[in-house]
Amino acid sequence: MNPKLAPLFTRRSVRRYSGEPVTDAEIRDLLEAAMAAPSACATDPWHFVVLRGRPALDALAGVLPNGPMLKQAEAAIVICGDPARAHRNQESYLLQDCSAAIENILLAASLLGLGACWLGVHPNADRMEPIRRQLGIPEAILPVSAIALGRPAEFPELRTRFRAEAVHAGKW
Repeated sequence: MNPKLAPLFTRRSVRRYSGEPVTDAEIRDLLEAAMAAPSACATDPWHFVVLRGRPALDALAGVLPNGPMLKQAEAAIVICGDPARAHRNQESYLLQDCSAAIENILLAASLLGLGACWLGVHPNADRMEPIRRQLGIPEAILPVSAIALGRPAEFPELRTRFRAEAVHAGKW
């Protein structure tokens, strides 16, 4: 693992939080990082719903089967996409663009000393619809994912998941 890339390998899913607050400035930094992500033809189809407070975070945890860490989190960001803004109005481009924004949030959180965990929402209707209702997301907007945020109470080790057999030179 190249030490120059340590910030990438340091980014890990954090599911335990200390309870210390995440500041408004840090949330703003994360959103700026998200919106610095590449997007097909610079359409920027993303929207972000920032959640704070036990009732909202606990309700979100109740909808996401892999989201119990939200009950300890200090904040969450729900990433949504607007198909009407996506390149060629294609859901595939919207998902790629939102995924790039999500990865930027995760990397920025790690660099800021925050813990974060990516939680899948789309394409599961049993997750999307309750989130849409809970957060008042318009019917035309797709809830794509959620990110739990907090000050880490665990510190997973750096790692790479490189697998040589997944690399194909020139052709499969």
